[in-house]
Amino acid sequence: MMSDTATAIQRRLDELLEHLPAGVVVHGPDGRILTANRLAAELLGQSPEQLTGTASITSAWGFVRANGRPMRPENYPVNIVLRTHKKVAHLVVGVPASDREPERWLICNAYPEFDAEGALRQVVVCFTDCTALKRAKQRLQKSDKRLRLVLKGSNDAPWDYDMVTQEVYYSERWWTMLGYRPGALPCDKDLWLSLVHPDDRAKVSAFMRGMLEDRNARECYSIEFRLRHRDGHDVPVLSRGFVLRDPDGKPLRISGTNTDLTERKAAERRIYEAAYFDHLTGLPNRRFLIEELDKMLARSHRSGRYGALLFLDLDNFKLLNDTLGHEVGDALLREVAQRLRRVLRHSDNLARLGGDEFVVVLEGLGRTPEEAVAETGHVVDKMLAVLAQPYLLAGRMIVSTPSIGIVLFDGASAGIDTLLRQADLAMYRAKADGRNTACFFDPSMQAAADHQAALEHALRKGLSAQQFVLFCQPQFSAEGQLVGAEVLVRWRRDGGLVEPDDFIGLAESSGLIVPLGEHVLLESCRALARWKDDRVLGRLKLAVNVSVQQLREPAFPRSVGRILADTGAPPERLCLELTESVFAENVAETIQRMHALCDHGIHFSLDDFGTGYSSLAYLKRFPLAALKIDRSFVHDVHVDPDAAPIVEAIIALARKLKLEIVAEGVEHEAQRNFLIDGGCGALQGFLLGRPMPIEDFERSFGGAGAGHA
Repeated sequence: MMSDTATAIQRRLDELLEHLPAGVVVHGPDGRILTANRLAAELLGQSPEQLTGTASITSAWGFVRANGRPMRPENYPVNIVLRTHKKVAHLVVGVPASDREPERWLICNAYPEFDAEGALRQVVVCFTDCTALKRAKQRLQKSDKRLRLVLKGSNDAPWDYDMVTQEVYYSERWWTMLGYRPGALPCDKDLWLSLVHPDDRAKVSAFMRGMLEDRNARECYSIEFRLRHRDGHDVPVLSRGFVLRDPDGKPLRISGTNTDLTERKAAERRIYEAAYFDHLTGLPNRRFLIEELDKMLARSHRSGRYGALLFLDLDNFKLLNDTLGHEVGDALLREVAQRLRRVLRHSDNLARLGGDEFVVVLEGLGRTPEEAVAETGHVVDKMLAVLAQPYLLAGRMIVSTPSIGIVLFDGASAGIDTLLRQADLAMYRAKADGRNTACFFDPSMQAAADHQAALEHALRKGLSAQQFVLFCQPQFSAEGQLVGAEVLVRWRRDGGLVEPDDFIGLAESSGLIVPLGEHVLLESCRALARWKDDRVLGRLKLAVNVSVQQLREPAFPRSVGRILADTGAPPERLCLELTESVFAENVAETIQRMHALCDHGIHFSLDDFGTGYSSLAYLKRFPLAALKIDRSFVHDVHVDPDAAPIVEAIIALARKLKLEIVAEGVEHEAQRNFLIDGGCGALQGFLLGRPMPIEDFERSFGGAGAGHA
């Protein structure tokens, strides 16, 4: 007999069972139905009395179907649990239609319950009605078939991805557009992304991810990108489609089409070229130039660097066109365009305004008008030289020269029309000056250009006439012993000496620094060869400045080796001084050339240390033997409390790296004492010895003894 408490609990359980939103049938360990709630009877199409009065499992479950067919007894959920003692989850079963109701679909879950001793006590089977979901899926499958029939006949390249089932569909057109047979590649959701051009992949991935993860995003989308064709070329496509979402915004399906834009892009390119490019020469036209000049002026303003607009007109072109015919004139214009392309940098801008007028725009020139004038002048020289070469046209040799007007611009320059007008006026001034020449619009700039040109001409002439002479400034140890000298170059011109500051910059910008540096190096090695038997000079190290341009010449190590061999100079006495600009670019090549020079026995010193591109990482990589403290640090070391720690740090750094240390610019005893007390190994400056002609240096120190300062 059940107690009152047990009876009350059972009653509550029975009430709970009746109100559950699921059908529940409880079987005993022999399979007999012990109890069933009303919803279970309704779902199974029977009354509770009929269901609980069923004599056997077969009679209770015989009407249930799976996949439209009667279920075999061994597959009844209750029989599976009775046999295996394991639960059955999410089994979809069907209940046949009656005269009044259509077929019903149920999700069935069955699980065993055991007593305290582990024996099977009962099997609980639960049913949930999923008829609406099942019918929706059937309708969707029918729609799928109709959709894919439509997509198959499309001229675009449709595709579809079911995010619930993970099914992916790529149409036949999708495959053939990319040069593949259908199914030639693994057909999964990531296939299309793997074929996206590498430069577009990040953009496309971010776009799709944002669209799918944002539940408030629009259902329709459109994006352009490139897909890789089987033969390697890129196919521009427009991908358009829609995202199907559930009521909460979660994406369930994404479908779309890819449209091949190849022909459209080609047509757009033809329209663009017709609008912005000259059909005769293929150069940008006036319209293109005007639009781009706005951007160039803005870039000049941001960078703080000057630009130059060059207006070029062919001399006597009309006469040539009238006498030899327009075909010859057109051929000349095409050849002029090709020649200008060859001598201009990739970053320079070349356009044809019409007729025989061309415009060249140079960007990223110097930060001062003088620097910009010099750099523009070198480009103009190349243009004049290449266009002065005869042309072979229509079987005859033709000479055509240009007149060029130049105007500089920066961010504060006048408008585009004003720049073009100024350059045009300067071009006419060039024609008035005799043609085949160039003229700057601004008179002061023209004067600067004339000065630069004259100075460069004199520089070339001075090199050929051996007007450049060597000076030496002695270097002393802390104990006052002469240990070396630095070679300095002077230009003996018009009866006087030109200091390096007045011509080295021009030599570098004109490229003359390379032959000038070779001359200095040759004369220095000749001096070392003369000194090697001298008891004082023979033990000195001679420091020779080498420009970055020299060091970057591929043949520089061979050239130095040849000079050493020809002069007989001892290489261990030669120290090449580099400035910190060697750290700026092409570091690997620079290091390689330095090692090639070290193989000859040459040493390297880093000049003006601390004023440029130095880094400890570079100091470790470069084969340096010495550091040279710049005079800007030495100048105030005895009076400026901020300068002293810097010098002390440089000396300590050199010691750690096992590098010799030389201080330049020593002009006062206080500076000298500070440096010696700090452990500086060698000193150089007016206090110890001024630069002197190399012949005077030899007479002052050669074989005369210890050479104390």
